Order: sequence, then C-alpha cells, then structure tokens
Amino acid sequence: MPKYLFSIVESEAAYAEGGQANFDEIMQAHGDFTQAVKAAGASVVSGEALQPTATATFLRGTRTDHVSAVDNPSPEAKEVIGGYYLVEAADDAQALELAKLCPAPFGYIELRPIWDMG
Repeated sequence: MPKYLFSIVESEAAYAEGGQANFDEIMQAHGDFTQAVKAAGASVVSGEALQPTATATFLRGTRTDHVSAVDNPSPEAKEVIGGYYLVEAADDAQALELAKLCPAPFGYIELRPIWDMG
C-alpha cells in the first residue's frame, strides 16, 4: 500500500491557552482518528507529537565545514508542525478521506504521498 505523511500544522499558542480539558479532548480525537484509519482498512505506520519549537535546534550549512546553529529562521510563523502520522492507504482518494478525519483544531493537515524508492 502507498504511504502518506499527514503533517499536523497548528498554533502552539492555542494549545497553551486551551487548558488541560481542551488538550484531553484533542488527544481523544487522535485516538478516534487512529481507530477510523484501522476501520477503513488502512494503517498508521507511525505517528508522534513534537515538542514546542522553543526546544528545536535550527542548523544552517549542514554537510559542510560551516555548520552552525541559528535562531529560529521563521519566528513570525503562526502555525508550525506539531506532529505527524505516517499512514498506509489504498490510494490517494482514501488518504484524502482519512486526512479529513485527522484532528487539527488549531490549524490544518498537510497531506503528502511518500516516494516509493523501492
């Protein structure tokens, strides 16, 4: 089955302001999403939540002698990648239908097919 990356792009500030009850509700929605994927005959290969961008390290000049850590190159970004799912689905149409179910209450889902390099 082809694989698809569902990038969860959202506002970190909205999560910080939402409180524990809101967070718990969203986590339940993610549990419901993974069950919906299974029920559709697809599968979640992996999925993770990322820590806030304040914990990130940004590197410039990788694979050169001049690699350096830099300040956040996009500090004005209102929405950032907060997590992802790697999903195996039958085809593009099924992946799109599943992406419509993926929780992103404070942003959006970016859906991309994965190159099959095999």
